Amino acid sequence: MNQRIKRAAVLGSGVMGSGIAAHLANIGIPTIMLDIVPRELTEAEESKGLTLEDKVVRNRMANQSKQALLKQKPSPITSKKSMDLIVTGNMEDDMDKLADVDWIIEVVVERLDIKKQVFAEVDKHRKPGTIVTSNTSGISVEAMIEDCSDDMKQHFLGTHFFNPPRYLKLLEIIPTQHTDAEVVSFMKQFGENILGKGVVEAKDTPNFIGNRIGTYGLQVTVQEMLKAGLTIGEVDSVTGPLIGRPKSATFRTLDVVGLDTFINVAKNVYDQVEGEEKAVFEIPEFMQKMNEKGWLGAKAKQGFFKKVKGEKGSVILQLNPETMEYEDRKKLKSAAVEMAKQQKGTRKKLKALISQKGDKASDFLWNILKPTLVYSAALTGEIADDITQIDNAMKWGFGWEIGPFETWDAIGVAKSVERMKEEGADVPAWVEKFIADGNETFYKEEDGKVYFYNHNKEDYERVIFNEKEINIRRLKASEGVIKKNSGASLIDIGDGVALLEFTSPNNSIGLDVMQMVNQSIEEVEKNYEGLVIGNQGKNFCVGANLALMLMEAQDDNFFELDMVIRQFQNMTQNIKYSAKPVVTAPFQMALGGGAEITLPAAGVQASQETYMGLVEVGVGLIPGGGGTKELYLKMLRDMPEGIDFDLSKVANAVFERVAMASVSTSAAEARENGFLNKHDGISVNPDHLLNDAKQRVLALSRTGYQAPQPEKIPVVGDSGYAAMLLGAKNLHLSGYASEHDLKIAEKLAYVISGGRVQAGSFIDEQVMLDLEREAFLSLIAEPKTQMRMQHMLLKGKPLRN
Repeated sequence: MNQRIKRAAVLGSGVMGSGIAAHLANIGIPTIMLDIVPRELTEAEESKGLTLEDKVVRNRMANQSKQALLKQKPSPITSKKSMDLIVTGNMEDDMDKLADVDWIIEVVVERLDIKKQVFAEVDKHRKPGTIVTSNTSGISVEAMIEDCSDDMKQHFLGTHFFNPPRYLKLLEIIPTQHTDAEVVSFMKQFGENILGKGVVEAKDTPNFIGNRIGTYGLQVTVQEMLKAGLTIGEVDSVTGPLIGRPKSATFRTLDVVGLDTFINVAKNVYDQVEGEEKAVFEIPEFMQKMNEKGWLGAKAKQGFFKKVKGEKGSVILQLNPETMEYEDRKKLKSAAVEMAKQQKGTRKKLKALISQKGDKASDFLWNILKPTLVYSAALTGEIADDITQIDNAMKWGFGWEIGPFETWDAIGVAKSVERMKEEGADVPAWVEKFIADGNETFYKEEDGKVYFYNHNKEDYERVIFNEKEINIRRLKASEGVIKKNSGASLIDIGDGVALLEFTSPNNSIGLDVMQMVNQSIEEVEKNYEGLVIGNQGKNFCVGANLALMLMEAQDDNFFELDMVIRQFQNMTQNIKYSAKPVVTAPFQMALGGGAEITLPAAGVQASQETYMGLVEVGVGLIPGGGGTKELYLKMLRDMPEGIDFDLSKVANAVFERVAMASVSTSAAEARENGFLNKHDGISVNPDHLLNDAKQRVLALSRTGYQAPQPEKIPVVGDSGYAAMLLGAKNLHLSGYASEHDLKIAEKLAYVISGGRVQAGSFIDEQVMLDLEREAFLSLIAEPKTQMRMQHMLLKGKPLRN
């Protein structure tokens, strides 16, 4: 099938429609976004003398939705440039434009009759072979297109994105009985490789996979809370990270989603199922009252929680479901909770949590896990072909660390089923047979390969991963490591490429990491084509080990600190001047030292969600490891060669980025901020990041990579220093910068300007590195800087002093 998607159209521009259009624009796909024509004028339109026939009025819905993208938090767009790829229109005048696109996505109101009308129109205007999909979250996709042409039926399926589309990984693909198998296969690959999603194939049943099991789990949790007499705060304290779920746990999640939205999703299943299952999807009375009162959550400023001003600042209160009044938030404290906190990793925590019968938290968690696991097993085959689709849907759509069947493996399948049966649970026959046949876990790993139990075949089957996925944990389990120490490991990732993985707490940089970087480059120069620096932790790297540096400073160990900074600078210079190409693969947070490791590399392959910045000013310092120098050089290299340009503009831009501790909100913005250049790559799918970085290394190696030669740096000197300082002094005089902020700014300006030299002078890199190191050491000796460092370590927030 020679299908390509070069242009797309989104029909419906609400939060979800505009979010999908933004995601397509972020990855470079020009998108037409259409919505309905308004039936009456606004006051503003009337005052301008406009009529219902004016184009600006007819396109109002889509235009307003497009503008709203700029104000939404978190932002649906990775760069303001994405906006240029979204063209607006309406569904009466512009349907003929559908003939020019390769994919049409319907995101109109969740009503079958309206969707059928829309698809009848789409069928008239689309060109044969165009893929058409619905973003419905639970209406039958089969029913939507029963009256459409055969070609449209063959090219039609459900594509259910999760909100917000830019950030949530799950994409459920729902084929109909008519969908061409090649179209399904193409959309899966397109979803993973281009849209950057985790794709699961669901069957055409109410709410598909994620929302069916997620809603069930939430409803069971609420009902069990009422039964056990627990409070909303107590439930959230044990249904979040403690059990491998998001920080928003249960009720904070509902507040974010919106109670009205949740009720609609639950009602969709309630209307289509019978018996005991129907009872679970019935909305409790207190939630119905909340809905009537408009207490819908975050969008209504109150829901299950409410933020109020207290004597010591803002306080978050919880709703009491009995009195319908707000009260102080409580946490559930119990022996089982304390025991679980001592355990390492979600699997061990879960096992400890549910094994303490008679403990309030243990009983509660068991009573919500048990029905959810049984329900997931009962629906296997009905909502999805196998357990991997169900587990992945819950991980990618609801942020569960481990899916239902992985959870079952963690707590022990046979033992838990025995307890379930003792308590009268109706365990599906296939699970009982699975145990009777002597199987112990739904998943098993052998030689770095993963196998899952296929209940249809009553046997294990290999999980097939996308070839672009490199999984470090599995690779280390099967291949081992080349070398490692307490802070990092060097791993062979095939084709002559090595990977350096940080393993220190928060991937922070200490002496062990620095040593490993240097040893890795030495090893790679001898035996490999090149090196990738990357990992699969929570963040790429949040910088140097702040606590260690503060301790040394408070003990007046400045000789030690001087040595550490020199070693850091030597490490970043080694990355830059390595004879073999080094490519860094930053993702999520790449801050301070994390950015300093990234900047000097031969190439950068960044995840789309990379939040990069030199943030040392926030703790009263300036970058000491070569970050200022490398950002300045990277921006200089982006200037056109052979054309005179104003050097002070580059210096001022670097000064502003570092002094304001600017952090990009995406890799695209990091490029606009000068941290990435036009040659650096961006990966939309985070699972493909390391492989993309590996391919960059191989491309550099195969085209005869030569290490850069040391270069002289043009600087703005005394006059540039004075200009940078003037801006900082103005901020100080107008009350925006403290005395200490001004001191930091003076040091930073001195480094960027190259010291006491004339404008237009050229200095050695080492001179700028020495200036950085001296400024860093003088600032870390300041009591106010040490107070800032301590505050950051204790509170996780910057101190202004």
